[in-house]
Amino acid sequence: MSQQPQQPKQQPQQQSQAGAGQWPVMSLAEAHARLTAPGAPFETETRVIRGIPTTVWKNAPPTLRDLFLIAAAWGEKTFVVYEDERVSYRAFALAATALAHQLVRDGVRKGDRVAVAMRNLPEWPVAFYAAILAGAIVTPLNAWWTGPELEYGLADSGSRIAIVDHERLDRILERLPACPALERIYVSRAPADATFDDPRIVPLAAVIGRSDAWPALPSQSLPAVPMDPDDDATIFYTSGTTGKPKGAVGTHRNACSVAVCAQFSPLRNLLRRGEPVPEPDPNAPQKGGLLAVPFFHVTGCMSVLNGTLAAGSKIVLMHRWDTLRAMELIQRERCTAAGGVPTIAWQIIEHPQRDEFDLSSLESMNYGGAPASPELVRRIKEVFPHAAPGIGWGMTETSATFTSHSAEEYIHRPDSAGPALPIGEMKIDDGFGRALPPGEIGELMVRGANVLHSYWNKPEATAKTFVDGWLHTGDMARLDEDGFLYIVDRMKDMLIRGGENIYCIEVESALYDHPAIMDAAVVGIPHRTLGEEPGAVVSLKPGMRATEAELQAFVRERIAAFKVPVRVIVREEMLPRNPNGKILKSNLRKLFEA
Repeated sequence: MSQQPQQPKQQPQQQSQAGAGQWPVMSLAEAHARLTAPGAPFETETRVIRGIPTTVWKNAPPTLRDLFLIAAAWGEKTFVVYEDERVSYRAFALAATALAHQLVRDGVRKGDRVAVAMRNLPEWPVAFYAAILAGAIVTPLNAWWTGPELEYGLADSGSRIAIVDHERLDRILERLPACPALERIYVSRAPADATFDDPRIVPLAAVIGRSDAWPALPSQSLPAVPMDPDDDATIFYTSGTTGKPKGAVGTHRNACSVAVCAQFSPLRNLLRRGEPVPEPDPNAPQKGGLLAVPFFHVTGCMSVLNGTLAAGSKIVLMHRWDTLRAMELIQRERCTAAGGVPTIAWQIIEHPQRDEFDLSSLESMNYGGAPASPELVRRIKEVFPHAAPGIGWGMTETSATFTSHSAEEYIHRPDSAGPALPIGEMKIDDGFGRALPPGEIGELMVRGANVLHSYWNKPEATAKTFVDGWLHTGDMARLDEDGFLYIVDRMKDMLIRGGENIYCIEVESALYDHPAIMDAAVVGIPHRTLGEEPGAVVSLKPGMRATEAELQAFVRERIAAFKVPVRVIVREEMLPRNPNGKILKSNLRKLFEA
């Protein structure tokens, strides 16, 4: 998932005052130097990775297996809350270890792919880490995908095992013949009376039981699988402009680099406002975050799940997003963090019953995944004066977080996505391989310890996107003199609706399948809380007829519901084109503005 900050309309206005005192009292460069110095919390060192000298966190866990061991040591602390279920770190570790041994017995070997496709449930992190511990490359699939989309992910990855919930099983059952590598399917939360004709399908509860039974599982040592920080560990699918998703291959180091970085921006802000970095307090109340984004996105998995495991905090899950229920859970669980995408922040802030809940536990409201207006920063500080707003930029290919931006830094530069973490580098490319100076706009290129190295089975896309360690992001951007990033536009023909990537060509292809369609173009319609929504303009073949509702229903049968255009403008005439024959989408956007 590409985490997109707002697009600036003007140069940011710096302020000199922060509250009653002067801000900042320390430069960004000095704060980074102090936090990364020898013996400091975020000490860095240089390692050569695939022939390229790379700055890494010196003390980050080397592999996800090491991160799992850190998490297991949190013992009886609460790890996941889901409805009335509460899962401790110890129970999670026992269940993941038991399932890992079962996967080994199933024949999973190092480098095999194990797919995970389910909604946010306590079983999701168990499945993810069981696959990791067995030595597999875990492959989270988008649970919102349709049957054909899930089939593509399973077949393209060559997954030998799939761990799914019952809803995802229903979507893939008739498509299993097209997934020849798939040898076993574990189903979480299958109905008690469910029977399966296919011998490959097994209830997950037959292996680990229900979540309330996990504490009674036997303690076992971990499977003896050798792991290296630069071994491949994950494949997250990200849609491409061809309409076919690409599997972005990530290593243990990529994942662990992001897992430990959540506290970097808050500590940097302490230094910059003149406050000392506090010593860790093992007796401090447990932090907890309301998770409203899916685990199957890098934000939910890399930033939230793995960050939680590293910190020993808790994750509060929801069956589905509901603002009223979210506020109930924040109050009940004393959540210290909420957010995910700007939509969620807006819905909480503007809910008419917000004042009925005690939301005073919130310390931060972070988001990404969609454009966010500077107005949102102001509203967060107005409604939650003790909660720091935060935003960042990242994408699937950067394992989520690449830049981080919060508190005073964000308030003073509300149009920016913040500076890169010290383990990352950014440059603005002029299209000919030359780096542009501050203030000039070009393609954003990044490299660092959390940047992936390839796409699964896509050598041409890999060679085009990953060059000498640098990632071509496809985003048009600029940097200021201090290294703060400003996203200006997207080169890729893509829009982002509430954190979900929608590639226009995929929606257009679905529209072109309709027999009445001659021309089709999809553009983003600005939306105050979602960032943007898909809108389509179509022209019909002579003598043909089609209504907006008919076309929406037609598309809904072919692609996931969040990609269906919210408006379809039907025209008799051909869509406007430039001399090269390309549809002029800038002209079409004006139709929706009108």
